[in-house]
Amino acid sequence: MDLLNTLVEKGLRRESPTREEALAVLATSDDELLDVVAAAGKVRRQWFGRRVKLNYLVNLKSGLCPEDCSYCSQRLGSKADILKYTWLKPDEASEAAAAGIAGGAKRVCLVASGRGPTDRDVDRVGRTIEAIKEQNEGVEVCACLGLLSDGQAERLKTAGADAYNHNLNTSEGTYGEITTTHTYADRVDTVQKAHAAGLSACSGLIAGMGETDEDLVDVVFALRELDSDSVPVNFLIPFEGTPLAKEWNLSPQRCLRILAMVRFVCPDVEVRIAGGREVHLRSMQPLALNIANSIFLGDYLTSEGQAGKADLDMIADAGFEVEGAGTTTLPAHRADALAAAGAGGGCGSHAASGGCGSEAAAGCGSDAAAGGGCGSDAAAGGGCGPCGGHTEAPAETPAAVSTGASDARTDLVAVRRRGAGTDLAPNA
Repeated sequence: MDLLNTLVEKGLRRESPTREEALAVLATSDDELLDVVAAAGKVRRQWFGRRVKLNYLVNLKSGLCPEDCSYCSQRLGSKADILKYTWLKPDEASEAAAAGIAGGAKRVCLVASGRGPTDRDVDRVGRTIEAIKEQNEGVEVCACLGLLSDGQAERLKTAGADAYNHNLNTSEGTYGEITTTHTYADRVDTVQKAHAAGLSACSGLIAGMGETDEDLVDVVFALRELDSDSVPVNFLIPFEGTPLAKEWNLSPQRCLRILAMVRFVCPDVEVRIAGGREVHLRSMQPLALNIANSIFLGDYLTSEGQAGKADLDMIADAGFEVEGAGTTTLPAHRADALAAAGAGGGCGSHAASGGCGSEAAAGCGSDAAAGGGCGSDAAAGGGCGPCGGHTEAPAETPAAVSTGASDARTDLVAVRRRGAGTDLAPNA
């Protein structure tokens, strides 16, 4: 198909497709689906080989958010039956993070519900970052705390954060239909603050909220323009007790087309399959690994994910390998640009203005929660990733699975408990 050949050629050159080409990907038929996946796979392998990056979420503070994001189980007025607790202590968060790292994760995402952090909260998260990095040499830490005030991104960077997650979620034109307590511009501003501070920017979307194809293309082109290093693609989990509880708009085939469109628009950034993959991709998840190069291991903020051992088996069975801690995720041209910008860590690049995959720029962790902040657009349909709290031993300890870099302790991600480090029971 001429369209796919053109998109592959552009992706290999880091050249942006046109809006019409991106829309055409979403309009392809089921008969063309495998061709679409194969074409996106060529671009994925050019920049990321057959590596899969594992990310792990620690939910520092759950529920009680003052924002009204329609997709989120932690939103103001939510009737969803979720865990609610205040800040985990640094040692509790570090213990939870260690479980995911032992399972093969190279990035830990620290998420807290709320509009945005106070300066005291930033200090608290800074201590948590220090505790995690003291125990786990080389691990990447991404903070996801909501809307940032002036100077807070710089303080997180100084404390050791490598990245900051704040998702755009949907197009600017429809954002007001999803959230009223903050604006699309507020989210853009926070991503730009992270860039300016030298943090690797992680920003993505939630699909399945009733948006049009045009909305999806709009938000992905906006993410390219923002030069996100990581683009988490979340698929709405319609939580009971939220305004979007009845929005079941996705099929596995549509999810694959959306992922392919994101890969073509942002060819050389980390495309992450985030919240909702288990619900909407289901048995097609291994096929999606041909497009995306990153997933979350374990649970999300307020919903369970696939068991860690099942994820590791899926990656191996599909012919991929877990990315080792010593491997730089992004292609050299992007990692070098980020290092030159003073961000150090090798996740991406915001040194130029060309946006996702631009020739000039070189230049993307998860969703984060509910509100304009909530640092977590993962809670509801999307997601920052797993939240582990492994305070009880599994009935059986599975044999370790080789990840290609080290032997992953799959037993440590076999028991998944939302509310890590607390005395709260798992959310049924």
